Amino acid sequence: MISKLLSGDRPGSPILAIVVLAIFLALAFAPFLFPGTRSVETAARICIFIVLVASYDLLLGYTGIVSFAHTMFFGIGAYGVALAITVMGASFAAILVGAVGGVLVAMLLALLIGLFSLRVKAIFFAMVTLAVASAFAVLVSQMSAITGGEDGLNYAIPSVFKPATKLMDGRLFGVRLDGKLLLYYFVFVCALILFLVMLRMVNSPFGRVLKAVRENAFRAEAIGYRVVVYRTAATVLSAAMAALAGVLIAVWLRYTGPATTLSFEIMIDILLMVVIGGMGTMYGAVIGATLFILAQTYLQTLMGAASEATSSIPLLPHLIDPGRWLLWLGVLFVLSVYFFPTGIVGRLRGRSA
Repeated sequence: MISKLLSGDRPGSPILAIVVLAIFLALAFAPFLFPGTRSVETAARICIFIVLVASYDLLLGYTGIVSFAHTMFFGIGAYGVALAITVMGASFAAILVGAVGGVLVAMLLALLIGLFSLRVKAIFFAMVTLAVASAFAVLVSQMSAITGGEDGLNYAIPSVFKPATKLMDGRLFGVRLDGKLLLYYFVFVCALILFLVMLRMVNSPFGRVLKAVRENAFRAEAIGYRVVVYRTAATVLSAAMAALAGVLIAVWLRYTGPATTLSFEIMIDILLMVVIGGMGTMYGAVIGATLFILAQTYLQTLMGAASEATSSIPLLPHLIDPGRWLLWLGVLFVLSVYFFPTGIVGRLRGRSA
C-alpha cells in the first residue's frame, strides 16, 4: 500500500527512509509536537517549499533545464489568489477562482517560453527566463493600482481559517482547536497531495522519457521522442505546480508582495535546496527544503545561545556572533556541497547501493 502511494519510488536507503518518515511525522503533528506561532509558521513554510522545490526539480533534476523564471510562476499563483479575494471577497470560491486563473496564466506563459526558447542552448534559455522573470517583477511593482506595487496586497481569508474561529471548545494535547490549526492542515494536506502527484509523474513513462532527455537529448530524439515537446510539457507542468505552491503561501500569509514571491533571492534559495537535497529525486526536495528553512529560521537563535555560553573563551563569541549567521549559513552550504556532491539523497542511496 505504501509502495503504491509512493508510486514504487522507495527511498532506497534505510537512513533516508527514517529521515523522510521523521520529517513527515514532524510536519503532520507539528502543531501538537512544537506548539507556538513560530514553530507552526516554520512547518507551514517547509510544506509549501517542498512543493516549490520539487516542482523546480521536475525541471532541473529530471529534465536538465536550467530556468530562472520559477519564482515568476510562484508569484502568479499567489497574485491570482490575492486579486481574486480582493475583488470577490474572502471566500473559498475566490480562492478557487484565483488558483485556477493563476495556474492557467502560469501554464500559458510557460508554454510560450518553452515554444520560443527551448530550441536554443541551455545557457541562452536560462538567460531568456531570467529576463522574462525580471521584466515580470518590474511590471508587478509598477502596476501599483492593481498589485499594490512594492507594498503588495493584504486581504482577508475565509473566516473558518481565522484564529478567532473555534472548531471545538477546550484543548487537545494543550493546543487550541481553532481556524489557524485548520489552515495549517489545509496547507499540509494540499502540499502532500501535490508532492505525491509529482512523485507519480516522475515515475511514470513520461518521467522516464524526461530522464532520457536529460541524459542524452540526441539519442532520445533518434529513437522517436520529440524532445522539444517533452521539454515544453515539463516546463508547463513545473509552472503549474509552482503556481499551486504560490496559492498555498498566499492563503497562509494573507499577504502577497514581490518580496515574498518574486524576489531573485527566493530563486537562489530554491536552487540551493535542490542542490543540497539532491537533483533528480523528489525526496531531495523534502530534505533540502526542511534543512534550509530550519537553518534560516533557527541558526541565528542557536548562534546567540552558543555565543553566550562561550563568552569566557577568547575570540570564539565574536566568531559565532548572531550577526554573522548568514556567513555561517553560507559556510554550511559550501561544506554540504563539498561532502555531498550528489546531494544528501544521492549520497545516502550511493552508500546503500
